[in-house]
Order: sequence, then C-alpha cells, then structure tokens
Amino acid sequence: MGDFKIHSVTCKAPVNIAVIKYWGKRDTKLILPLNSSVSFTLCTEHLCATTTAAVSPTFKQDQIWLNGEKIENSRLSACLKEIRRRARKRKSVSDNDTDDNIPSEMLNWNVHICSKNNFPTAAGLASSAAGYACLAYCLAKLFKVEGNISDIARLGSGSASRSVFGGAVQWDMGWDSSGSDSIARQLYPHTHWPELKVLILVVTDQQKKVSSFSGMQGSVETSELLQYRIKHCVASRLDAVVNAIGNKDFETLAVNTMKESNQFHAVCLDTYPPISYLNDTSHTIQNLVHSFNKYHQCAKVAYTFDAGPNATLYMLEESVDLFINIVQHYFPPSLSQIGEPFVRGLPVNLIDNIDENLLNLKSIQTTPGAIKYIINTAVGSGPEVVMDPSESLLGEDGLPKQYKESS
Repeated sequence: MGDFKIHSVTCKAPVNIAVIKYWGKRDTKLILPLNSSVSFTLCTEHLCATTTAAVSPTFKQDQIWLNGEKIENSRLSACLKEIRRRARKRKSVSDNDTDDNIPSEMLNWNVHICSKNNFPTAAGLASSAAGYACLAYCLAKLFKVEGNISDIARLGSGSASRSVFGGAVQWDMGWDSSGSDSIARQLYPHTHWPELKVLILVVTDQQKKVSSFSGMQGSVETSELLQYRIKHCVASRLDAVVNAIGNKDFETLAVNTMKESNQFHAVCLDTYPPISYLNDTSHTIQNLVHSFNKYHQCAKVAYTFDAGPNATLYMLEESVDLFINIVQHYFPPSLSQIGEPFVRGLPVNLIDNIDENLLNLKSIQTTPGAIKYIINTAVGSGPEVVMDPSESLLGEDGLPKQYKESS
C-alpha cells in the first residue's frame, strides 16, 4: 500500500418495524411512497447491520461486499453518488482542509464498502432497511456529510429512511416530484416510552419467494383495496397511532397496529396474482395474541407482520415474561433445536404459576419447532459509529476480512 493511508469508518444501524406500513411507490426511481408511514427503531444490540466504508487513492474501483460476497447494485451506487455530491457541495462552500473537513482529493478516490447483518437477509425482518441506513450513515460519517440523510438512505430502500433515527419515526410521503420533502423525522426518542418492549418471533430465516419490491409493484398495478386504503384509511390511522405514542396509550396503539397489519396483508391477497406472506404459524400467532388479549379483557400484546411470516410483537414490559412463557408452551423447540438458545436478546424469567386457562386455549394447537427462536428486544437509539478498530470489516489492505478468510 506504500505510504497511502486508508480512511475508514465502521457503523451499525438498526432494523425498524413499521406500525403504519409503507407499501407502494408513486416513483420507483426516487422511491417515493404512496403514503406516509410510522415505525419503531429497534435496539442495535440484537438486530443490526454493520458496515465499514473506506477510501484510498490505491483503490482501482468502487467495490461492495455483502455478507462476504462481492455484489453490484444500482441502488447502492445511487446512495454513494448522492453522498459524494453533497460532500463536494459542502467542500465548495467551506473550501479548506481542516480537521472538520476532508482532503479535496479524497472526493475523487474510490470506495470499498463491506456490510453484514447479524440476522437473516431477505426473510421479512427489514434487512434492507438496516443495510441501506447503515450504508448512508457510514458514508456520511466518512465524507463528513451533515444534516438529514434519510432521503439518501431512501434511495436504497424506502423503509431505510426511518432507520437513520432512533425511537418512533415518521417517514413523510411528501408531495414534491423531486422527492425533496419525502424524508423521515423522529417523532419521539427511544427514552420517551421505556416500558414499550418488542418480541420478534422468527418463524423462518429463509428468503421469501416474492420480494417486497416485486410485491408492492404488483399491488400498485392490480389491487383496488390498496387504492381505497390510501384514500380512506391511512391518514386517520396514522394520526391515531402518532397520538397514541405521544400519550403512551398502548390500547389504541395495539388495536391500530394490528388492524394496519391485517389490512396490509389483505392488500397482498387482493393483488393479482395474490401474494401470501403469512403461513399457518403466522395465523396461529395472531390467534394466540387475540386469545391472550381476550383473557385480559384489553389489548396487552399487538402483532404486526411485514412482508414475511415472522411476527413482531409490541407489548409493555409487564407482559413480556408471561407472554414469552406462553409462546414457549405452545411453540416449544423441536428436538433438532435443543442446545440452541430459543430466547435471545434481553433476559426473560421463568413463570411457574400460569393460569390453566391460558395454557389450554382451545383455538391453539401445540406445535413444536414452528418457531425457530424468539428475539427479546426494545426500542433503540438509532445508528452509531463503532470506535473499536478490531470490529472493522475491512483489513489494512481495504479488502473484507471475512472474504479473505473464506477465499
């Protein structure tokens, strides 16, 4: 490498799970949505993407690796192009090489980017949201681009715009054809409602058969229900959810979150040909949640499903231990899962004295192995820079450590 120095930054960015869904674009190139959406950003400790971005005059071309494999992707290139444009604009305004700026020649150097997820990719767990948010955040730190970068993340994946913030986040659909006002903003920080917790029930870690990109385009082209939903349902439900979060009103949040999820999957079924992201286990989880809530005579747990069979459950901290114990009762690990941690993330307490009425629900059949594992997590603070150099995904030569070790 000679005397040339590699400039690099490593960052982590989280998954976000929407309670008001984004499904359908009015502009597929700029990724402008048909409606605004709201989500909670999850803790990076349990679900995140990690990205290292580096620049050097010795790099012969821009190169990107995902989970150890070299890839080419036009959306990744669009994010990089916009970061460089803003960096050049900032450079032309400041026109100096201070510590707060970057060397002029660095803007012309090629970039190496390496990214990985600590959870399954393309399995309906919002991997693209975490990945593109991490890419945008990491490149912004590397090139010292400031301000709201949610629109840059949006160029990679629409839902990624929400993952550049922590807590409760709203992505405004915007009205301008340029997309300048289609940006995300934080509604409340992660400290606003510390009692709110999140469970991920992983039903499958396999890649889904119909991608979100293909699925939503099919819905835009063929679903009459999608058009009705946009005109008559989303705005009022979004207002109800935002107010519920602000007031820490779990009952209202839970009911609207579940109705929204159900309507989203109804739109998928209304698409031609129909799209079915849920499976029998997903439906059983829905029934379990409703039975649990009926037992308590109020909404204690809320489910939501993105484009996949894995369930995200929102609940208050007081309900977590009991509900996890009940899930383990109806979906115990199979023999092949013995030895693997079934509950991951935050610790959970064993409960011995569960009401028999909850353990003998007639509508729920015990199904060993139907759930692979549970992630017990919480709302998180958003992307972060990783200071430990040993966690860099790129070696001193600018090549992926994992890629070199496996080759």
